[in-house]
Amino acid sequence: MNRHTNRKARRGPRTVLDRRALNRALLARQMLVGRRRLPVGEALEALVGMQAQEPQAPYVGLWSRLEGFEPKELSQLLETRGAVRGSLFRATLHLVTARDWRALRPLITPVLARGLNSSPFGRVLTEIDLEEVLALGRKLLAERPRTRAELGPLLAEKFSADPTSLAYAVSYLEPLLQVPPRGLWRRGGQARWTTDREWLGPAPLSEVSLQHLTLRYLAAFGPATIQDIQAWSGLTQLRVVIDALRGRLASFEDEQGRELFDLPDGPLPDPEAPVPVRFLAPFDNAILAHADRARIIAPEDRGRVFADRLMRTFLVDGFVAGSWRLDGAVLAIEPFRALSAADRRAVQEEGRRLLAFVAPDASAPQVQLGAPDARS
Repeated sequence: MNRHTNRKARRGPRTVLDRRALNRALLARQMLVGRRRLPVGEALEALVGMQAQEPQAPYVGLWSRLEGFEPKELSQLLETRGAVRGSLFRATLHLVTARDWRALRPLITPVLARGLNSSPFGRVLTEIDLEEVLALGRKLLAERPRTRAELGPLLAEKFSADPTSLAYAVSYLEPLLQVPPRGLWRRGGQARWTTDREWLGPAPLSEVSLQHLTLRYLAAFGPATIQDIQAWSGLTQLRVVIDALRGRLASFEDEQGRELFDLPDGPLPDPEAPVPVRFLAPFDNAILAHADRARIIAPEDRGRVFADRLMRTFLVDGFVAGSWRLDGAVLAIEPFRALSAADRRAVQEEGRRLLAFVAPDASAPQVQLGAPDARS
């Protein structure tokens, strides 16, 4: 019997989970073992949102995770304001449900304030009354959605400071949302912002706590260390939160002896179970949600992953095996090392499915898989 097979039954403090065990746990929770049949809103909440700097990225991410995913379902959710795009975890743009935005955005306020203070924008505004800047920013964005390029000069008419820095101060410190058509399927549009109050209406008082956020993170990305949770969220000093939750959590170790935390019923699949080839979206949280990313990216491959500005990757046997890019109707796939003949066929087949999804009208779609075959 595989030594990991009965881990769930034997679950107890300080059980060691190796790299493959953590990999399979992550894939199961990220819906990357088998596509799930879920409504888009439910999937977004299960994933605790999706990183969305690249407007079309969440569509690829959901296609990789959901059976029968229809892009129009996400577009409709954005147009009807059931889902929104705004700055959230790690002070980066995320796609979440409107319900999650209202619940989670207040918890991330310190992350965004720290982001401004550490940025070049914040450092040139030390002599400016930011509360006055924010008040005017809210007024201007309530009048109509504006780009930062439009907002900055309007703020600079009153405040003697760099227009771009003023606009970014409002972006960091106010709960702003990007409005459609940006973010709709196969639609373009400038990044225009408005206040969440203007877009969603007055928010009810949120009773969501950091403990709640931590439990949701573990459901989507666990088992994980405190450092992992902090790296994903951008929050700091979460040990006190974990200490308060210890009686509700399972505890493990990784191979380096670091303590891992998890929900008591969090899935821990057989580490040797086969998993399908999957293409991940640009900036996919599956590769970004941990301080130690070895559970999905080999240490020797990290530089190659982040050399691609959009971090477009694909998985073979659950681990990042290369990068991909779309050039018109051509999907170019670059493995990091030689693949077996069976894996090459699987990558090409999944690549053809991806290409049919992202370029359905292409007259001559082509998948180009680099690197020579390795003998099986």
